[in-house]
Amino acid sequence: MKKFFMFLAVAGLFTLTAQYASAQDTTTAAATDTTAAVAAPSAAADQTAQEEVPIHQQLKAKFIEGGAGFMASVILCLIFGLAIAIERIIYLNLATTNTEKLLKQIEEALAKGGVESAKEICRNTKGPVASIFYQGLLRMDEGIEVVEKSVVSYGSVQMSQMESGLSWIGLFIAIAPMLGFLGTVIGMVGAFDAIQAAGDISPNVVAGGIKVALITTIGGLIVAIILQLFYNYIVSKIDSIVVSMEDASISLIDILVKSKK
Repeated sequence: MKKFFMFLAVAGLFTLTAQYASAQDTTTAAATDTTAAVAAPSAAADQTAQEEVPIHQQLKAKFIEGGAGFMASVILCLIFGLAIAIERIIYLNLATTNTEKLLKQIEEALAKGGVESAKEICRNTKGPVASIFYQGLLRMDEGIEVVEKSVVSYGSVQMSQMESGLSWIGLFIAIAPMLGFLGTVIGMVGAFDAIQAAGDISPNVVAGGIKVALITTIGGLIVAIILQLFYNYIVSKIDSIVVSMEDASISLIDILVKSKK
């Protein structure tokens, strides 16, 4: 599953690169039209000319204005972060189990067919809860205390598996705005170099350099916000599954104690 989403991320990167190459001519034409519109005396004509450019063409133009190197690195953080986040969401949704139904089936199996029948139900059920139950049932002959310790220990293993990949998403959340700020600082240095070369603080030179520099910051912050939303959703999903596992584990111990009597 992880390899599949990494393949999608790389494919998205190649698609973005192809769009960037094809957008060079379009951006040049759009920049020429924008310059002509600014020179026009009518503000209404400026707004009409800007609305004629599709939104995706405007995004491409901003992407290129921000600098291909830094903007591509920011987009890479978004692509890989989303790939990992989507993989985790799918995994966690598949890991969700109806614990009440499972506990009822195990209780009925213990009453009719014994421990082996309950193990068979756990083997045929997907999700971390069923895996934890199976590990506990394996040690049923060793006593309830051993079963309880096994359930707790294997529950920690399952929780670690659910949290796999979260550190990478957190890394991309931290790196994306940093790359944006780095691009902004470098852009500001370039703007001051242009001022020094011109020998005059021209509004056009200063505004152009600062605008290009700030685009990378905007891109990095947008990427961080998007990934943060996915991160929080995944964490809340893991918490709900962990709570369900803990409640189900306590109920399983109670069922095993009753079956021993």
